Amino acid sequence: MSGQTLTDRIAAAQYQLTGSDMARAVCKATTHEVMAPKKKHLEYLVAATNATNVNIPQMADTLFERATNASWVVVFKALVTTHHMCVHGNERFIQYLASRTSLFNLSNFIDKTGSHGYDMSTFIRRYGRYLNEKAFAYRQMAFDFTKVKKGAEGVMRTMTTEKLLKGMPVLQTQIDTLLEFDVHPKELNNGIINAAFMLLFKDLVKLFASYNDGIINLLGQLPEAMNT
Repeated sequence: MSGQTLTDRIAAAQYQLTGSDMARAVCKATTHEVMAPKKKHLEYLVAATNATNVNIPQMADTLFERATNASWVVVFKALVTTHHMCVHGNERFIQYLASRTSLFNLSNFIDKTGSHGYDMSTFIRRYGRYLNEKAFAYRQMAFDFTKVKKGAEGVMRTMTTEKLLKGMPVLQTQIDTLLEFDVHPKELNNGIINAAFMLLFKDLVKLFASYNDGIINLLGQLPEAMNT
């Protein structure tokens, strides 16, 4: 659909009546409009993660609820919004995601309302797996590989051997899961998948930088290991 549906408007009004401006912003960011979540709604949500009086679990749970929608548009936008919050929001947001035992359950998601929905459903399933893996990696390491300091004084270059041997497989799995998104240029045919692609591309660049730092660290420790 090209614009907000009646369902979108009713949902937003319900959140407004209950006084939940944050939940209303989530609803506004995840409408049935086939376009990326609007910048003003994303900026509002990012700012909300830095406010001490905002309920982060409620914010995340509202996004999870939107991801149970039958429409590929709403679900995809819920994933994009969640990813955006992980990248630009307060760390409390991804910390909450990492604390949950379950996140997005989209392995069987399919929108059969049209060929476009069917095609996008494939990417939604892959994207959901990546975001789950991103949160799992944070749970395992207590930091986000895309946000740690890089270079000679960076986290991966100064990590102990024991922690490095634990972290590198976790990082490798996150990279592998991201690469499984496997989108081709001709499939970047709407604003939502384009927004997802840009977030994933930026994550990939940073993940590879962390991986490179980890390999340099491991290689640097080989001579010492061989002499013991």
